[in-house]
Amino acid sequence: MFQGASAINLDAKGRMSIPAKHRDALSIQCEGRLTLTRHPDGCVMLFPRPVWEQHRQQISAWPMQARAWQRIFLGYATDVEMDTAGRILISPELRAAVGLDKEVMMMGMGSHFEIWDAAKMAEKEQQAMDAGTPDVLANFSF
Repeated sequence: MFQGASAINLDAKGRMSIPAKHRDALSIQCEGRLTLTRHPDGCVMLFPRPVWEQHRQQISAWPMQARAWQRIFLGYATDVEMDTAGRILISPELRAAVGLDKEVMMMGMGSHFEIWDAAKMAEKEQQAMDAGTPDVLANFSF
């Protein structure tokens, strides 16, 4: 289970360092083999390759009516590997598609991560808080 937020800066080539707290787990779980793809909410999703392969099979089986969504998820999917310094390269196409610039946030989401432009993520979070608690969480409590 991946959780937690990490503020990261992309370098000039579009590389980001995987935080040390996740690097070892990813090395053990998938030997640093990862897959990146676009999320329609405006972020990049980062999956350990075995987790992505399960999703890819499901997405590939969707009917023709979902072809546009297949293009979003499969069309942008890129296999990457962590280098010896624990960095990955986010392709220019994927960075442009979701508006990643220099300052990003990497969020652990259980089985995968989301990588957000830091300013866009802050804006989305504020919008969610301004909208109030959704009905689906009415009975949730810590």
